Amino acid sequence: MFAYAARRYWLSIFPSAREELKAWRRSAEQIPDRTLREAALDAILTKGDILEGAVAFAVLAPPATQRVVVRAITAFEVAFDYLDTLMEMPSPDPIANTHRLGQALPALFQSDLTHPSYYEHHPCADDAGYLVRLVDTCRATIKELPSYAVIAGSASHALAQIVRYQSLNHRPSRSSNDAFAAWAGAQSAPGLGLHWWETGAAVGSQLVVLALITSAADPTTKPERVAAIESAYFPWIGALSTLLDSVIDQQADRADDQQSLVDHYHSPQIAAERMRMITLKAVDAISELPDAEHHRLILAAMAAFFHSTPQAARPEVGMVTQAVFEAMGTRAIPAFLLLRTRRAWTRKSSHYLGTSYPIGARG
Repeated sequence: MFAYAARRYWLSIFPSAREELKAWRRSAEQIPDRTLREAALDAILTKGDILEGAVAFAVLAPPATQRVVVRAITAFEVAFDYLDTLMEMPSPDPIANTHRLGQALPALFQSDLTHPSYYEHHPCADDAGYLVRLVDTCRATIKELPSYAVIAGSASHALAQIVRYQSLNHRPSRSSNDAFAAWAGAQSAPGLGLHWWETGAAVGSQLVVLALITSAADPTTKPERVAAIESAYFPWIGALSTLLDSVIDQQADRADDQQSLVDHYHSPQIAAERMRMITLKAVDAISELPDAEHHRLILAAMAAFFHSTPQAARPEVGMVTQAVFEAMGTRAIPAFLLLRTRRAWTRKSSHYLGTSYPIGARG
């Protein structure tokens, strides 16, 4: 299964995604405002490895709609990462800024909505229509998928929840967590045993949206399948993806005076224990899906990706990523070996070419 999925990814999906990304990079380079231009290019260059992981969901799509899925996921992820970068930038009213910018996310699945002034509360505004083009491209491409109407409502709801999460989490490290804790605690079903920041992490993950986009490519998708995907990805898979990202970015978040979810754990040992448990729950949750093995491969690749990052060489980070990697079992080993080899080759090539290593600068 891994060999088949890897071959399909590297020979078909990955090249298509790189072409899409090159086109968006050329568009970003035309943004007149220097601050927005740098933000757009930074989101593409430093988060390019996130996009590579996102388009892996296209492995789940039928071959006939694979290219459309790649185009849709690329536009979605570029928009998502760009908005995330904008929301982290200083603003006179960070909450209003996050809410206004965040309206672009649910709009990705609501083609009847008009575009508001997304930059209303942002210090910069002249992007020459870059954000609107991202939204419109995502809208138009997703609507080509045969089961778009089945997943649109669930995807829009998930994205609206992500906006709320971002407005509460994108704050200076010294600010109060009371509002975030109260909201996140209310999102969790009783009896799950999750801490409030773990539930918040689950809400803040875009993985369920990627899974929904892929399911829209299958003309046989019914509401029952959508409900099964939502149940599998929330809370366990979503929480794991966001928390792993927080572990990798912890040092950078501290340098930027940003909140870090994993700072709420009292020690790396506790973080490792909790995330091992969440990983095991995530693996169990996937078993309820009809194409469970493909979802397991994506989850295993995610664990391998984070464990192969340069940041994982730090003991406090490696302890957590190792716990997750081991909990995934043998499925994660081939992906880890492949990713580690590729990272080493990329760094070596960049050194010989005299260039920096842009992909994965923060993970």
